[in-house]
Amino acid sequence: MGKPSLPESYIHHIREMLGSEAEAFIDSYQQTRVQGLRFNSIKTTTELKKQVIEHFDLTKVPWCETGYYYPSNERPGKHVYHAAGLYYIQEPSAMSAVEMLNPQPGEIILDLAAAPGGKTTHIASLMEDQGLLVSNEIHPARAKILAENVERMGLSSVVVTSAAPGELSARFPAAFDRIMLDAPCSGEGMFRKDPDAVTEWSDNLVTLCVNRQWDILQDAYIMLKPGGTLAYSTCTFNREENEGMMERLVAAYPDLTLVRTERIWPHLAQGEGHFVAVVSKAGTQASASVEQDDQPRKRKDKKGKGPRQSSSSKEVDSAWNAYRAWSSEHKVAIANGTGRPLLFGEALYVLPEHAAQLLTDDRLNGLKLPRPGLHVGDWKKGRFEPAHALALALGYNEASNMQHVSLDVESSQVAAYLRGESLPADSELNGWTLVTVHGLALGWGKASAGQLKNRLPKGLRRMQ
Repeated sequence: MGKPSLPESYIHHIREMLGSEAEAFIDSYQQTRVQGLRFNSIKTTTELKKQVIEHFDLTKVPWCETGYYYPSNERPGKHVYHAAGLYYIQEPSAMSAVEMLNPQPGEIILDLAAAPGGKTTHIASLMEDQGLLVSNEIHPARAKILAENVERMGLSSVVVTSAAPGELSARFPAAFDRIMLDAPCSGEGMFRKDPDAVTEWSDNLVTLCVNRQWDILQDAYIMLKPGGTLAYSTCTFNREENEGMMERLVAAYPDLTLVRTERIWPHLAQGEGHFVAVVSKAGTQASASVEQDDQPRKRKDKKGKGPRQSSSSKEVDSAWNAYRAWSSEHKVAIANGTGRPLLFGEALYVLPEHAAQLLTDDRLNGLKLPRPGLHVGDWKKGRFEPAHALALALGYNEASNMQHVSLDVESSQVAAYLRGESLPADSELNGWTLVTVHGLALGWGKASAGQLKNRLPKGLRRMQ
């Protein structure tokens, strides 16, 4: 079955917008789409990066320091390095937005529409996993995928929330140094990779997206600190959702300044297409002189049954002390002595250290938290067991200092471990053991009598 034809109305808009370039743009839809990956800088060494570039025949993405194209015949998503969080598979054009946002270590940042996690993991990487990144996704199933990708990349600074933008703005006014809004859009930049996007497009869809984007932008404005920066991006081409939206935004809020806009066009660059605008907020807020419909709307904060700690403070202290004792014994420094512990049932999480002032009890009450910080382990009947997320968050030094088994990247044991099979182990090994490949943590095993029992979560095990 061939690709569906582009809608006539869409072609008309493109010809009006691009003029003599329109035919080259339309012809680009017949070309093969490009694919890319972005290295996770908190797990990448110069030597390892060089090996991966040579192995997959990667070439540089010009607008992203850590981004690379890979040939269509390669499958880096199937490689063990992907499971270890060394890189994230991402459409190359989409890498431009976070580069323009320019996040810095130690900042408090919001990714407002974050699933599946490409921009969140990019932000955290540029932050060097230092600070606080609140990564939000309103749809629960997509929020779960977002949390899984955050975990795979080994991030400890990220809290995943699942809330409507209006609920967040009621809880977190003027709270964030930077906000990334990859807005829900009509998806014109996805036509080449997703035939469904072509058949679903209409002028009415564009109008619907414009209205939705405006609602979300008003909430983003409320949450942006004076002096803060907002990056707004779409994967669509029409002016209504892009330049027109930014013109409306700065007209409505005089304390906002449009700093920069960039477009990536598929007929001019290797990528599916992207629009990014960067807006800054003045250090002192000004009164907006706009019509009533353009004023930010105050919404009631819905207090639902959120994930309050189901345990007493005594149980939290017991679990936390058990983790600290375990981590000291196993030479694990991460989240030991810093951050705030949270216990949900058996699961012990640690909020990032920078979260203390922002993520207070009253703000967390009723808020859905698919990932309330780093999951360090489970407190089961007075016994602490480390979580898979903790393993993936361990850096090279911790991984090499603690008891571990290092597997050769090309060995059959790597595939066996990823299938959930037990491995032979040195008879001197006993207890919790980190499984690594080229210094990267893959997960836990538990050694006893010359065998390493596999503790990779069943949901992550490969079928073959």
